[in-house]
Amino acid sequence: MANISKPKVDAVVVGMGWSGSIMAIELADAGLTVVGLERGENRDTYPDFAYPKVADELTHVQRFKLMQSLAHETVTIRRQAQEVALPLRQYGAFLFGDGVGGSGVHWNGFTYRATEAELKLRSHYEQRYGKGFIPDDMTIQDWPVSAAELEPFYDRFEYVAGTSGKAGNLNGQSVGGGNPFEAPRSRDYALPPLPTAYPSMLFDQAAREVGYHPYPTPASIASKAYTNPYGMQLGPCNFCGYCELFGCYMFSKASPQSCILPALARKPNFELRDRSAVVKVNLDSTGKRATGVTYIDAQGHTVEQPADIVALCAYQMHNVRLLLLSGIGKPYDPATGEGTVGKNYAYQKNSKIQVFFDKDVAINPFIGSGAGGVVYDDFNADNFDHGPLNFIGGAITFATVTGGRPIAQALVPPGTPKWGSGWKKAVKDHYLHSFAISTQGSVMSYRDNYLDLDPTYKDAYGLPLLRMTFDWKDNEGRMTQFVSHKAADVARAMNPKPQSVAINAGKPGDHFDVGPYQSTHTTGGAIAGDRPDNSVVNKYLQSWDVPNVFVTGACSFPQNLGINPTGTIGAMTYYAAKTIRETYLKNPGPLVQA
Repeated sequence: MANISKPKVDAVVVGMGWSGSIMAIELADAGLTVVGLERGENRDTYPDFAYPKVADELTHVQRFKLMQSLAHETVTIRRQAQEVALPLRQYGAFLFGDGVGGSGVHWNGFTYRATEAELKLRSHYEQRYGKGFIPDDMTIQDWPVSAAELEPFYDRFEYVAGTSGKAGNLNGQSVGGGNPFEAPRSRDYALPPLPTAYPSMLFDQAAREVGYHPYPTPASIASKAYTNPYGMQLGPCNFCGYCELFGCYMFSKASPQSCILPALARKPNFELRDRSAVVKVNLDSTGKRATGVTYIDAQGHTVEQPADIVALCAYQMHNVRLLLLSGIGKPYDPATGEGTVGKNYAYQKNSKIQVFFDKDVAINPFIGSGAGGVVYDDFNADNFDHGPLNFIGGAITFATVTGGRPIAQALVPPGTPKWGSGWKKAVKDHYLHSFAISTQGSVMSYRDNYLDLDPTYKDAYGLPLLRMTFDWKDNEGRMTQFVSHKAADVARAMNPKPQSVAINAGKPGDHFDVGPYQSTHTTGGAIAGDRPDNSVVNKYLQSWDVPNVFVTGACSFPQNLGINPTGTIGAMTYYAAKTIRETYLKNPGPLVQA
């Protein structure tokens, strides 16, 4: 099709999820002309998420209405470099959000902050446990920012998202009822915690009896009516149970649509173009400056959009692929350890502890919200002594009731038949009397877990797919076993039916399985660091190689955390946007000298 060249703008933002929406409105507020490009369709709370049509589990959970078509573009996967990678043909372990709002539409709303120990991971473990404690093949490294540097930007995101929660550390002073392990915060959450459902009450009481420190899960779901700093209004959650994989029809769960995009759309210096798939960042003859991007529009036209600033704000894997397709940075080579683009890919290692009660305990799982519940951090990060345990990392442990959807959320005890009358009876007997405790664990980065371009498979435009080389390591297997058995102690303290606590945690030596869903919390590949030889971007998410390219999102994480990534993604994006506005625009060029 014919090539089209658009008039030059000050900034082009690729991807209109959380980080893209934040970057776009911050740059537009600075007076820049901004174009936002989203390859999926434009969606809004109304009419796209209107009740009752949105409350459709078959459409959204089994048929993935809000997700990217894998027939158009997917990722190839292998466990070891000597294997042939094959395309992911059906969603399983993780999901690719699609359309305006991205994964910020279908997320659950968990909004955590990283601790200083997590942000300074390598130096912290070396200082506390010795350099020999870190395995040779583990490529973990410190983030280039501290918890204190990020605190104002965590705060900013939480107030934009209307986050409900309870502080545990205000300006260094411990506060009862919150997370005793959190880094100091300057003020409490935007809203008080969501009401606690009965299963979470049982978990809270049992965790305290065992000796742990539970607190309300921080949830970007409004506990009461709220107006955010952009003037967007959120309504209180009604616990309908349609958060995860759904858009929120109540304007309660924070999303770009409910928190930012309406304010952004009113700005005359911003333009949103949906169905615009960016395929390349264009560079000048030196290869050191971006001149804009090339995208394919809905009619199949190849369009060039010139811009002075290019912000890659797509999903983690898509950002890495765009860097590789555009020739920005040196691709990572696991054989030599050289190169940075694609380095330190990581995921999360989760488990579930299913708990079944007698019929006199009514769980009522249909009363749910995406992130309302109770969590403890006693075995997250380095909040406990790792010395005798022979692993690095940890996990949050929580009990939330996200809804009682009959297809995907009906729990049955181990040994139940997979179908037929036995399965039906088990569902009938246990649907109202069971729930699961979850652990969500960190995953370290390793030399042989990485991303690159697949030499064989291509997308609908004829471009190489991203190839993922990843497998579980024993470190994460040991960590998951440890935190899961601690969680099972809490489950047994709830006095369930005899012999009715089922631990689904896998075991050390298991291989990565693309089938069961775990989370969409994939990280790395364009990591942030303090030097060009160990990272793709600097602390302000600016490319070391092409200084007018900024790369946001979880691709900047040097390794994965036990917490959900969205709060950190939002904080890092606000941090970068502030520096662009206050420093870069006055003197365009490298913000950190190599």
